[in-house]
Amino acid sequence: MTTTTLNPTESSLLRFTTAGSVDDGKSTLIGRLLYDSKSIFEDQLLAVEESSKRRGDEHVNLALLTDGLRAEREQGITIDVAYRYFATPKRKFIIADTPGHIQYTRNMVTGASTADLAIILIDARLGVIEQTMRHTFLASLLRIGHIVLAVNKMDLVNFDQAVYDKIVADYMAFAKGLEHLPAVTPIPMSALNGDNVVDRSQHTPWYSGPSLLQHLETVQVEHETAADAARLPVQWVIRPISDKDDPKLGNLHDYRGFAGRVASGTFRVGDQVIAYPSAMTSTITSIDTFEGKQTEAIPQLSYSFTLADEIDTSRGGMIVKAGEEPNVAQELDAMICWFADKKTLKPRGRFHLRHTTNDVRAIVTDVLYKVDISTLKKHDDVKEFQLNDIGCIRLRTSSPIFFDIYSKNRTTGSFVLVDEQTNNTVAAGMIIRALGDGTEEDAGAAI
Repeated sequence: MTTTTLNPTESSLLRFTTAGSVDDGKSTLIGRLLYDSKSIFEDQLLAVEESSKRRGDEHVNLALLTDGLRAEREQGITIDVAYRYFATPKRKFIIADTPGHIQYTRNMVTGASTADLAIILIDARLGVIEQTMRHTFLASLLRIGHIVLAVNKMDLVNFDQAVYDKIVADYMAFAKGLEHLPAVTPIPMSALNGDNVVDRSQHTPWYSGPSLLQHLETVQVEHETAADAARLPVQWVIRPISDKDDPKLGNLHDYRGFAGRVASGTFRVGDQVIAYPSAMTSTITSIDTFEGKQTEAIPQLSYSFTLADEIDTSRGGMIVKAGEEPNVAQELDAMICWFADKKTLKPRGRFHLRHTTNDVRAIVTDVLYKVDISTLKKHDDVKEFQLNDIGCIRLRTSSPIFFDIYSKNRTTGSFVLVDEQTNNTVAAGMIIRALGDGTEEDAGAAI
């Protein structure tokens, strides 16, 4: 994937997620970040203060700013993914506050799937635990480029530098075993009291790095650029049969537009393109939006393309720029995280595979290995996946799909598996190779 770095002096968007074990202080940290950066309204603060009094909390419970479900407030834990938005003069932010319980790993995967950075919290009293390793592994698997190692609750260990240094050393010893190690920035903090969250703390004179907010405002993250391979998964074919002329689209009688959201790259009027599944070649004659005709289409926005030729494609198809063809295959290997608690994954299991706008039937032909999160070892003698298991499987689909390897394109390289009987999403997958087409990537490189 072609990438570019953002200029930290410009106002730009940063998506980040929080992760960590139960009671590590994820929601409190986000609440403190919002509160100290003056990103909450007065009525929100009053509501949180009143709720804190009713609960008998000694302090204003800032975790209530993100724990919105009744069950979350009653139990003092995060269950669902909570999204929050705020901005500073330097940058805009989207936060995904994800659960810490192991049974909610699927929620963490959901929240982290689009993140540029992950904040992984560690309780300074407990150090590195299995959930720390699990979330770090998932961040690596999802190709998140940056990790903030937030060593929280330092106030409960008297801001002891030796405790902090040991935790950082233990964490880095584990993280070095990852094939794709994100950039790690450790920060000692107390989310409850605000130490090193927005402002530097006087309690850590031995720490010379930035506060959390200072780091978030200045970290350089990689984004997809217009130079990436151009991909438009077709969501709908627009056929507004009418004898009237539209001021934006022209004559509607013969209008046939292929609508969708550009996943990557840039399309322009006059570009030669290939439409799948027919693999026919044509030329873009117009790029239309609700605002009218455009000269180009850029990533993450939706458009309708008209082509010079009558081609066969519909929902589930894909339009790509000629010379930038994707993988087209029915057999592939993928890393997955298994979500289902009442169903196991076994060879010969049958599912619906939903990839971009496409939905095909798929069968698991083999379970290649499962990863031991604590040691990062692969166990190829395990042929069954249970809740939260992570590993590599081989799939065969009922018809070809059009994709890129996940390391090159997070949108066209990802999919979900849906149970045929219950219609429940049971796994999230990242494609690491297409079999027999020369695009193989070492399966070990996926971790």
